[in-house]
Amino acid sequence: MKTEVRKLEANKKELSIEVSGEAVKNKFADIFKELAKDAKVPGFRPGHVPRDILEKHYGQAVHQQVLKELIPEFYQQAIEKEGLDTVELPEIFEVKLDRSSLLFKAKVEVRPEIKLREYKKLKVRYQKVRVNPDDIKRSLDSLKESRKIDALNDPFARGLGFFSLRDLEASIERQIFAQKENLEQRRIENEVTEALTKDLDFRLPHSLVERQLKDLLRQAKLDLALKGMPHDKIEEEEKTFAKELEPQARKQVKVYLVLAEIAKKEGIALDEHMPQRVMEFLLREADWQEAPLNQEVVNA
Repeated sequence: MKTEVRKLEANKKELSIEVSGEAVKNKFADIFKELAKDAKVPGFRPGHVPRDILEKHYGQAVHQQVLKELIPEFYQQAIEKEGLDTVELPEIFEVKLDRSSLLFKAKVEVRPEIKLREYKKLKVRYQKVRVNPDDIKRSLDSLKESRKIDALNDPFARGLGFFSLRDLEASIERQIFAQKENLEQRRIENEVTEALTKDLDFRLPHSLVERQLKDLLRQAKLDLALKGMPHDKIEEEEKTFAKELEPQARKQVKVYLVLAEIAKKEGIALDEHMPQRVMEFLLREADWQEAPLNQEVVNA
């Protein structure tokens, strides 16, 4: 197999692949042999149809089957040989196949080169989660107003499934604590990704941005439909939604690529759990510092 790589614009490359000799001949032979077992041709018993007759009746179908089997096989071998880290399925073109050779080209988009900054010992500011009495009072007042009652007492709590008002308050405190804890965890993760990607400049693969934008747009349209927006109005505003969501899609792709680069360096599997596993690794390695209570810690 001969391969040649030509650099195109941005993160795209053109891969020329030439396969000749026994690999192509054997593939044709294998497919014709398999076909001969069940081929039905007038005047011949199954399994006894000569190759030239099969060529006449099934030549085009066999040609397509050879392409279907050989192109993925040798494309994969070629990108491994050339060390190309592709991010999307290839565009295959200029395919030429005869009985002894196969030539084709593939246009591929590859991951950009990312020069990571130091990602261990990142500074993480954390703030202990606390629930203030005012937080509980606001929740109780909201409950009271939603039901138009005169007093917050044990009978009111029992109506909500709690033995006493104190039990209700304890439950509300646990809920508020969990909410604040989740917010703090997300803020810390945002702070880490901001530290990793800030001022890190590289060209994002167009195909990944488009894919992520489509996912965000699909979710946004579903949310709007659930909120009651008419279908025709949603479709009418789709381009506007896409424009608004593009920066978010680009940011998410950038973060993903940086996390993937760290995963490769640290031997973390590049599967669907990769982002969370890399984040766990970064947080274990981070330099944790508690923020003073009077210091506001905002999202990165």
